[in-house]
Amino acid sequence: MKRILLIARREYAAYAKTVGFWLSLLAFPIFAVLGGILPTLMMSSEPVREVVVLEQGGQAAGLAASVRDALQSERERREARQQQAVAAAEKQSGKAGATAAGEALNRLGGLRLRIVGTPADLGASAPGEARERLVRHYLGDGAPEADQLDSVVLLDRVAGKPTAQVWTRRATDDTVQEFVTEALKEANRREVFEQAGIDSTVVQQAERFQPAVTALSPKSATGGKVSDRDRLPLIIGLASGFILWSLIITGASILLNSVMEEKSNKILEVLLSSASASEILTGKVLGVAMLTTTVMLVWGGISAGGLLAASPEMAAMVGEVLLEGGMLGYFIAYAVGGYLMYAVLFAAVGAFCETPRDAQTLMGPIMMILMVPIFVMFMAVRTPDAPVVQILSWVPFFTPFLMSARAPSEPPMIEVVGTMAGMFAFALFMVWVAGRAFRAGALSDVKLSWKSFAGAIRGGGK
Repeated sequence: MKRILLIARREYAAYAKTVGFWLSLLAFPIFAVLGGILPTLMMSSEPVREVVVLEQGGQAAGLAASVRDALQSERERREARQQQAVAAAEKQSGKAGATAAGEALNRLGGLRLRIVGTPADLGASAPGEARERLVRHYLGDGAPEADQLDSVVLLDRVAGKPTAQVWTRRATDDTVQEFVTEALKEANRREVFEQAGIDSTVVQQAERFQPAVTALSPKSATGGKVSDRDRLPLIIGLASGFILWSLIITGASILLNSVMEEKSNKILEVLLSSASASEILTGKVLGVAMLTTTVMLVWGGISAGGLLAASPEMAAMVGEVLLEGGMLGYFIAYAVGGYLMYAVLFAAVGAFCETPRDAQTLMGPIMMILMVPIFVMFMAVRTPDAPVVQILSWVPFFTPFLMSARAPSEPPMIEVVGTMAGMFAFALFMVWVAGRAFRAGALSDVKLSWKSFAGAIRGGGK
């Protein structure tokens, strides 16, 4: 036991004492925060497009006003949604949360386009080539910067139906095109109704109607109305599955690289002279497990501290969700079983390898299998009782991730107990298999292949 602990301590210190480990450890939460902030910053920094709207003759009369009305209606809808979001934030996090939500939504703003006045020469030009030359001029770099436009919309009617030509400065920018398309669809709908004798004000009132729909469930926290508190377990379950996948694969990969490097540098042979293959494997698995636990504690501490500072009420709800129903216990149990399965497997593969190229023979298929639970986890959150999710949950290699995602939906206890028992039974089987393969790979110079790997398992290194 003493030798195992010494090897574990050496394995842990080899990574924990490096600056790169702590930088990479802190990089994940930093990039996670940036991942949430960058889309908002990109949206808020997106320029407001200056758009000119022109009617191509008398047959297009009224279409420009329809486009302007559609833009005003869209702004009003966005403002109403913004007020609802601020009210929800105030109810959830108090006035401070409402203020923060309001400032964030104000930075995002609404639709990033503005209808501006038409240049005199462009408005006076006749439809056709003369107008097109002026449009190209104002959208190009030849016009003075103050006169340049982002888009010019030429409205017309063909066979009595609204049409448009949308000229844009950037060929890949379809924001104005999408908006004009919806605006003209709305204008055509009003015209059709008016031709049928329906008052336009009635049509507008019908379009602006927003029904009050309330989600209710007997399984909600209040026994009635569904709130953010009821959706929180699903978010935590999905996050748990992804975090577990990341931690397990990261730890197992560290173990693979460690064993592979020590074999190529002949360090593994030196260790075998003072400890058995089983002791080395156990010590390495334990050392990397301590490393993975350190990562989990640091990430958890940073997340908890940030959440407490930003929203104490939300932090309290997250803690409540983790503690009730045994979710935290499930997470720890699935983390132990999943890590044990993959760690010993990756260590055994590493014992046969001296270069990363050697490991690709077996690691390719393993990683493809590992991608399956990533795709299924989304389904497990929305429809946890789907037959494909239930069946795959019984596959030991997928159990830690899928059952973590399904835990908030309270699956039947027989599934929880059965899948966990199957996972740990398979983990012990993997320990036996990987132990034989590790012993054989560490004591030989055989190149890694499916044949040599299978032979090592059968022979146990003899």
